[in-house]
Amino acid sequence: MRLLVSLLALLPLCLANSEYQQLKNLAAAGNGLIKLDATSFDILTSPKRTWSASIQLTALDKRRKCNPCQQFDPSWNTVAKVWSKVSAEHRDNHFFASLDFDDGPTVFQKLGLASAPVVFVYPPAEGPRKPANGKLSPSKYDFSNGFEPGPLAEHLSKHTPIPIPYQEPIDWARWATFAIGILGFAITLRMISPVFLNRWSWALGTVLVSLVMTSGYMFTQIRSSPYSGADGNWIAAGYQNQFGQEVHVVAFIYGLLALSFLMLIMIVPYQSSPQRQRLQVYLWTGVIMIIYSVLLSLFRVKNRGYPFKLFL
Repeated sequence: MRLLVSLLALLPLCLANSEYQQLKNLAAAGNGLIKLDATSFDILTSPKRTWSASIQLTALDKRRKCNPCQQFDPSWNTVAKVWSKVSAEHRDNHFFASLDFDDGPTVFQKLGLASAPVVFVYPPAEGPRKPANGKLSPSKYDFSNGFEPGPLAEHLSKHTPIPIPYQEPIDWARWATFAIGILGFAITLRMISPVFLNRWSWALGTVLVSLVMTSGYMFTQIRSSPYSGADGNWIAAGYQNQFGQEVHVVAFIYGLLALSFLMLIMIVPYQSSPQRQRLQVYLWTGVIMIIYSVLLSLFRVKNRGYPFKLFL
């Protein structure tokens, strides 16, 4: 009688060891991933389990038209394959598994699932890794980080005996694009370097920056002035106000006036033909008079009390 009682006491332990060995064999046969049905799902989630498990519930059959399932499955398989390469003492204490709807519809009904994919992580129910808080219900993975394997491995590492040694693969396309971009930039820089090294390029850039800055650009930026008025006006009334479009016009006027004086000083005196020289004197003097007249009229628009004018 005592022998029979002892044998009956050892029976659950033998069954548990048998189930554990069965799960190890299934994981080895699936390259680290157990393909579940309703029966093996019950074994994996047994209330007497001393192991933990990450289970993907999916619907990969094309008839189900589950595009998220198709997108997520490669990431799940990748993380499971990485876990299969850790040492056996850790690998055999946490199993990765996948249950397709067509292989276990009763499980989906029992869990109340109406959509897929879903990932549940079951903690150990017995043994040293049993949660200290006694909570044995499975936790659900949040797909807010997408279907990429990196966030998945990071989350599941919180439930595995050791962190999952997943590393992002090298994005060769990205590095190739980066290298081509650097090469193209270097070639372009070499082609246009004479422009950057030319002193006249820097002189022109300096003049343009000076014209824009002295025309009120920083004034409008500091005050966040609009580009133009609400009624379409591009001149703001008063000396304490200025629109962005007004900066462009004033810079153009200043630049044209400066160019006219430079032509009279540096170009006209060196003309070999007296007729051409006389014509250019008249031309640039006329430009100065007209543009200066426009500038004075602009001052009068800004301030109605401005007393001076020329032509306009």
